[in-house]
Amino acid sequence: MNKHECEMSAEYTREFHFTMQDFQRIRKLIHEHAGISLGESKQEFVYSRIVRRLRATGARTFAEYLDRLQRDGEVEWEAFTNSLTTNLTSFFREAHHFPVLAGHLRKPGKHRPAMLWCSACSTGEEAYSMAMTAVDAFGSFDHPVRIIASDLDTRVLQTARTGRYRLESVAGISAQQIDKFFVRGKGEDAGFVQVRPELQKMIDFQRINLLDATWPVHGQLDAIFCRNVMIYFDKDTQLEILKRFAPLLRGDGLLFAGHSENFYHADAWFKLHGHTVYELAAQLKAARA
Repeated sequence: MNKHECEMSAEYTREFHFTMQDFQRIRKLIHEHAGISLGESKQEFVYSRIVRRLRATGARTFAEYLDRLQRDGEVEWEAFTNSLTTNLTSFFREAHHFPVLAGHLRKPGKHRPAMLWCSACSTGEEAYSMAMTAVDAFGSFDHPVRIIASDLDTRVLQTARTGRYRLESVAGISAQQIDKFFVRGKGEDAGFVQVRPELQKMIDFQRINLLDATWPVHGQLDAIFCRNVMIYFDKDTQLEILKRFAPLLRGDGLLFAGHSENFYHADAWFKLHGHTVYELAAQLKAARA
């Protein structure tokens, strides 16, 4: 069966007719609105995610839904974008970054308070991992570190703010850390853990679209975590975001990337500091001295 026949066969099993024109239109809209680049292989993913919005809004076709979205979809834009974002995360994911962060925070003579930005925090595990690292680095919940945590998806931000997770989510954390940073649920909450309020108060969760013309984040930051989000952007979009990150960092600030990301195309702004960790390029650091 050739590609066209496969596509035709898939059409007969779908609840809604989904054309290549619909797919290309969605690709264009999500790129313009959120910078997300969807490959040609994402047709089934896009159909399965956006068809839920057709059902929810009562649209009869993809074209009708997209027309409505562009015409009067101020609220629906949020749901549309949330539908197409993937939020895979875990506590202390890419664990090699956190000792680097701890050492950076403890550097002798470092200014206080330290400011960190978790720029794609998803359901909050990354931001809370940063907060736990800071507590352990200073041996106290009473320390001079503050964290801005942001995401495009309002649904995951609500989970992050709540700080309630299934017990299996903390399976990779030691029993001592669980007791230190979480409260184990009882009764109806059995099987869940709740982040302790002392940890929650360190973090300010906000909705931020990295494509927005302005961000409610101001320098000077000691570190930016932007991990496993750049892979959704094309190189030009990545470069624009990286150029905007650079002025927000202190001269010795660090940028943490995901395991499959590299920023060599931004070598005028960043240079490699360690495994998927970047620092400002020499000329930028000299200008801050």
